[in-house]
Order: sequence, then structure tokens, then C-alpha cells
Amino acid sequence: MVMVTLMIAAKSWAWLASGSAAMLGSLTDSLMDITASLMTFLVLGYALRPADDDHRFGHGKAEALAGLGQAAFIAGSGCLLAFHAIERLINPIALKHSLLGVWVSIFAIACTLVIVFVQTKVVNHTESIAIKADSVHYKGDIILNAAVLLAILLAHYGMNYADPLFAIGVAGYLLYNSWDIARQSADHLMDKELPDEEKAHILEIVNSHIDVHGAHDIRTRQGGKVKFIQLHLELEDNLTLIRAHQVADEVEKMIAAAFLSELDILIHLDPLSVVKKHNEYGL
Repeated sequence: MVMVTLMIAAKSWAWLASGSAAMLGSLTDSLMDITASLMTFLVLGYALRPADDDHRFGHGKAEALAGLGQAAFIAGSGCLLAFHAIERLINPIALKHSLLGVWVSIFAIACTLVIVFVQTKVVNHTESIAIKADSVHYKGDIILNAAVLLAILLAHYGMNYADPLFAIGVAGYLLYNSWDIARQSADHLMDKELPDEEKAHILEIVNSHIDVHGAHDIRTRQGGKVKFIQLHLELEDNLTLIRAHQVADEVEKMIAAAFLSELDILIHLDPLSVVKKHNEYGL
């Protein structure tokens, strides 16, 4: 938060001094960053609450709702920046104090690298979609600040059209980012299945147990940092109830050991004869 605040102050100074549309785009992006970070901070406090009587599956989807809010805010800012850049393209002006913009862009790149490093550590530990969305955006900001730096340098040497053209490029980047965040958030809200490679890995683990003859009706989804897995185990008819229960527990522990994230696993036990009868009659 401190890093973003410093960047906003520096970019505001550079924009007011130079009048650069590209710097305004970079400032707009930083203003969105601090808004999104505040939203993420507030929402994570709620999303990480444990399950209660009214929310038995936890509060993880609050992160996806925050992601949709971020996406709408970013898209609106991108459109406003595009309109300003088009107007500047029609009526170009020479930049003032362009070297100030150069040094501010270099400072912004350094600050963003620090933020990305810290967020990458957090994402690897928590798998938070809100922080991941924030981190993806900041990674793009490194390229964005480098583009602003190039635009100001080109304008400094007389290419006045470079500044608004790069600003339009920044607006396009913001709109693309908003779409990507909205898509990821919608996937969580709509209970999209886990990636195919993760589901294949789950099946491989399940089938590696000596007493398991197969699995079916596998259903998965993710809510916040929790991955939900449901499946039916196919077991011998003559297994005792206590042994079948032990097999389910063992399979659950095997799956949990293979994933770093928090899991909620629900296993149903099916006798092989019932499975064969269902397959035979197409049930």
C-alpha cells in the first residue's frame, strides 16, 4: 500500500508537470491499483472466515465478487482514458518537463517489482484469487510503465503522436485486464471444474489404492482457497463396512497429501455389483 501511494504521488506530479496522456494512463492505473488493493484487503477478511451455520461451504466466493467489482472499475477507467487519448491524438500538444516523467517511470518500475515479488510469495502460499488478480495486474504494470517511459522519450524528441498512441495502448491493456479478471471471477462463481490435469491427478491417486477398483461421478470446484472434491469409489462387495470406511479415509488422506491447498473431500462408496448393474442398464 505504501509503495502504491508513493507511485500515485510521483505520477500525479509528473502528469501535472508534463501534461502527458500516457502518464495520466499510468496514474489512472495506479489509482485503480490502490482501490483494488483496499477492496482485496477488506474482502479477504470476510472471505477467510470459517464456515458457519448460514454459510456451510465457507465465505470464499466473496473474493470472486470483489474480482467482478475490480473488473468493472478497471473497464470504466480504461474507457475514460481511451476517450482522453483520442482527443489528445486529434489535438496533440508538446510535453513539458518530460525528463521528470522518465525518472518517475523508472521509480514506478522499481516499486512494482517489489510489490510483485511480495504478492507472488503470498499467492504461492494461499492461492487467493483476489491476490492473484492483483498480482497479474501489477506484472502487467511493469510493461505498462516501460511503455510510458518509451512514449515520453519519443515525445521528448519531437514525436508528439507517440504519447496519445501509447495512452490508447494502455487503455487497451486495462480493458483486456478487466476481461481476464471478470472471466476468472465468473468461473469461481459458476463453480467451474478444476483444471483437467488436476482431475486426472486425483483419479490417478484414487486408482493407486490397492482396494479401489475405480471411481466415477467426480465433481470438483473451487471457492476461495478451498477446493471441493466429490467422487464415488468402486469397492468389492464383500468388504466390511469398517474396512470400506478405512479405504475412504486412506484415499482422502492420499488426495490431501498431493495438494498444497485446503480441500473439502466428500466420498461415496459403491459396491462393484451395483456399479456393473448401473452400467449394464445405462443408469
